[in-house]
Amino acid sequence: MIPVYGVPEGVDALALVRRLGEQDGPVLHISRDDTRLAALAEEIGFFGPEIEVISLPAWDCLPYDRVSPNGAIIAERIAALSRLQASPGKKRIVLTTVNAALQKVTPRAALAGAGMRLTVGDSVALDDLAAFLDADGYNRTGTVMEPGEFSLRGGILDVFPAGEAAPVRLDLFGDTIESIRRFDPETQRSGEVVKVLDFHPASEMAFDTAAVARFRTAWREIFGPGAVEDPLYQSVSAGHRHPGLEHYAPLFAEGMETVFDYVPGASVSLDHQADGAVEARLELVADHFAERRAPARSGEQPYRPIPPGMLYLDREGWEALLARGPCFEFSPFARPEGAQGVDFGGRPAPILAGQGLAAFEAFAELRAKWAASGRRIVLAAWSAGSRERLTLMLREAGIKDVRAIANADEARALPSGCVALAVLGIERGFLLDRMALVAEQDLLGSRIARPPKRRKRADQFIADATEIAEGDLVVHQDHGIGRYDGLETVTVNGAAHDCLRLLYDGGDKLFLPVENIDLLSRFGQETDGVSLDKLGGASWQARKAKAKHRIQDMAAGLIRIAAERQMHEAPLLAADEGAFAEFCARFPYTETEDQAKAVADVLEDFAAGKPMDRLVCGDVGFGKTEVALRAAFVAAMAGTQVAVVVPTTLLARQHYRVFSARFAGLPVKVAQLSRMVTAKEAAAVRAGLADGSISIVIGTHAVMAKAVTF
Repeated sequence: MIPVYGVPEGVDALALVRRLGEQDGPVLHISRDDTRLAALAEEIGFFGPEIEVISLPAWDCLPYDRVSPNGAIIAERIAALSRLQASPGKKRIVLTTVNAALQKVTPRAALAGAGMRLTVGDSVALDDLAAFLDADGYNRTGTVMEPGEFSLRGGILDVFPAGEAAPVRLDLFGDTIESIRRFDPETQRSGEVVKVLDFHPASEMAFDTAAVARFRTAWREIFGPGAVEDPLYQSVSAGHRHPGLEHYAPLFAEGMETVFDYVPGASVSLDHQADGAVEARLELVADHFAERRAPARSGEQPYRPIPPGMLYLDREGWEALLARGPCFEFSPFARPEGAQGVDFGGRPAPILAGQGLAAFEAFAELRAKWAASGRRIVLAAWSAGSRERLTLMLREAGIKDVRAIANADEARALPSGCVALAVLGIERGFLLDRMALVAEQDLLGSRIARPPKRRKRADQFIADATEIAEGDLVVHQDHGIGRYDGLETVTVNGAAHDCLRLLYDGGDKLFLPVENIDLLSRFGQETDGVSLDKLGGASWQARKAKAKHRIQDMAAGLIRIAAERQMHEAPLLAADEGAFAEFCARFPYTETEDQAKAVADVLEDFAAGKPMDRLVCGDVGFGKTEVALRAAFVAAMAGTQVAVVVPTTLLARQHYRVFSARFAGLPVKVAQLSRMVTAKEAAAVRAGLADGSISIVIGTHAVMAKAVTF
């Protein structure tokens, strides 16, 4: 491993661009996570706009999960692997993550010939094309909305090819392709004309007869003949794709490979802190494998995990792959005196934020200094709108020579001293011998604008008749459950109206104009045994009235509970400011605004003298545990025992480690209670809870057993 110092974030993209210029083949860079991968891809596009960049993201699910990875991620991975397989030695930058690099992938031979290219004028039978898409892992649906879906209606085929940004619509006359157009999945309207269309598989594993036979044989060899009753095995044997099937991909393949096999002879580099991410991932895989091997809980379907070595690399395998050739490890720090390695020369840019208008005066002084030293000056704005506002702010501060640019090549072409304004999502600027890049947050302390979030529609909302298929159950808000029976043109007073034909009990029909489709919603997933309502009948109105009364009863119950809570008293819990500040300082990250607010709200509840009624919500990795840690600290230091209840033994172990590390050195004893703890240890924990010597216990539902007293 060759250390490369002086490579803070942002400079790493420039280092990869330069490394590609020195390399005859591809460059493979392994980021610590998907967030850094996405940022790095954008930065490489700025510093090397002519360079081909291929990103291979990791699955968005946990090891040995019961759910499949997101279809869009599968599509992106397949498109990336297909491009790499087609030209493995081409000069390009390949970006992936630690999680993706540690996971084995489908062999190159399986992708050879698995795609298809279509052009306008080609002859192809629709049935053959549909069979090809089905064999390649595409799902047949009524309306194409997501990658990996296709729909066939007459002579029109809608398909969302893997790796494409939008779905396409093929219009055929007989067996001849007359047109190929992209279309908007929201409105279903056709748009841009496409001349050539490349299909990649939509699944990372083959699902043909031979692959299913390999799966069945391998399953029986690993789990024994008694495991053939497993629903997953039964589903695959019947030719159906079961949720979470991707976690058994090695059983379908003749052999698995790694991303390193797709880029032979590549120059390999690792992110700063990538080694720590490798350790964490290997530990997570081992923990989840151990958890899945444990006996299933009551009412839960047993999960049969394949050995980790079949799908994941171990530490020895990882190090062997890195040892194939030169491997570089980036570090944002300067090279220590006497240390081995290379110093790229990058340093963090100065932070000017917090000075108000003086920040622009300081920037003007630095600009003159940097221009005198021959540096090109780039100011990175987070969005096009913030770039426009920064331009106005700079000119108001007396800096008139400002130009908007698209990439680093345009910045190098500007006159000395000119400030190049780019749209580049970089958190912190940097300095190099020939360039000074200042990020928006370096200058202002916060972003002027953030990228808009994509809005998603509710699953039950029906916006277009193409979203439902004939035979689907729907719910009319006035008439109840009916069955959609297709579109029909109805003439009323000499005017034609397109209507949805809905069937009700007794063969009654309701014709609903398409402009009133908002009165309908989908019934749901389970439709077996559902009875249709009768038009004009009282049953639907009675059910609506009953539901309304139940909601009112629930609301009354909630109000009663809230009133009782206000009448009760709870002990006042307050934190010693000095001790609490010291405990908070152990948190290795900066609190987000929402984290700080959640902690403040919890402390306010503690000091209110009333029973707390608070739910802290947040996505994975957004800092909920830190809120719980600080709440537990306040309660424990006030002499109150704390119980942290989690759903699985795996989470119990993980939280026990985190709590033990954070409370180390404090007069607080942390214990664990779950079925993974020995009987002797469990008895000691129960005794400690009963006599008060244990302050914090972390465990599963075992914490709520009758034998546990606090």
